[in-house]
Amino acid sequence: MEDEEQVLKLARKILTQHGYTVLTAETPAIALELAKQSAGAISLLITDVVMPGMNGRELRELLRATNPTLKCLFMSGYTADIITQQGILHDGIEFMQKPFTIQGITEKVRAVLES
Repeated sequence: MEDEEQVLKLARKILTQHGYTVLTAETPAIALELAKQSAGAISLLITDVVMPGMNGRELRELLRATNPTLKCLFMSGYTADIITQQGILHDGIEFMQKPFTIQGITEKVRAVLES
């Protein structure tokens, strides 16, 4: 879930090229609908922290209501310190800074999935 189209396309391309099946959504509403259609088959939510209408933490909680084992990786162009000060992130939350590198996103995704 990423509201910046270029970042969404880049992440999809990188992850697809590294063997992952990727569903993309530009809004939380689309992400919720995709999850509903996928019936729990989603292993990892990668979501922007700050987005219009709903923050990433709220989206994660809605998705976990029907998929309690869903893992989550938050990303943001803001630093982790700023996001933490706003109360969105806390200890134990997986976070990745944007912009990211190919190696950075693939290693982080693998680590979260294996955790």
